[in-house]
Amino acid sequence: MKDIKFPIKFSFNITTLSNDFTATDVAGRTVAYVKQKMFKLKEDISIFDNQNKTNLNYKINADKWIDFSAAYSFKDSEGKEIGKIARKGWASIWKAHYELIDQHQKLQYHIREENAWVKVLDSVLGQIPILGGFTGYLFNPSYVVTDLKGQSIVRMKKEPSFFGRKFELKELKPIDQDDKERIILGFMMMVLLERRRG
Repeated sequence: MKDIKFPIKFSFNITTLSNDFTATDVAGRTVAYVKQKMFKLKEDISIFDNQNKTNLNYKINADKWIDFSAAYSFKDSEGKEIGKIARKGWASIWKAHYELIDQHQKLQYHIREENAWVKVLDSVLGQIPILGGFTGYLFNPSYVVTDLKGQSIVRMKKEPSFFGRKFELKELKPIDQDDKERIILGFMMMVLLERRRG
């Protein structure tokens, strides 16, 4: 995922049995194909350069068995850890909160859900017959990355769509390539976890 230009779009494939999606850049070029192995006790995510799975570029693995406060390590194609994302357990029950950690195991960024009520309304109204089918168009949560000074860096927003299948990442402040890579990988893992939560 070198020289990526924002915005980045994530589009989930709803016709496959696996939990997978494609990431495209502003020019519509595929920058990653993300595939989650199903029926695993520990999260196991593979990130390829395209849907043909020609080259495996990254792996994301949980550091422990399924748990709402697990951390997920990002490794490059050579198996070198380049960072991780950790879910802030109890703090995330009402409003999603994650921490992005760099390759030196230092906290670098926070990712927070901007409005928890959107998810609550989506969940409640999603249970109502007929109306439930339209909640993907009505309620679209957003998440923002902030640095340690509280400045907003990147925002991810769910786009109106059936089955919550489209998301867009927008850069709010310029960031260097290593950080960009870590932030995008963090959002890739986070979107898989948050879609499962509703």
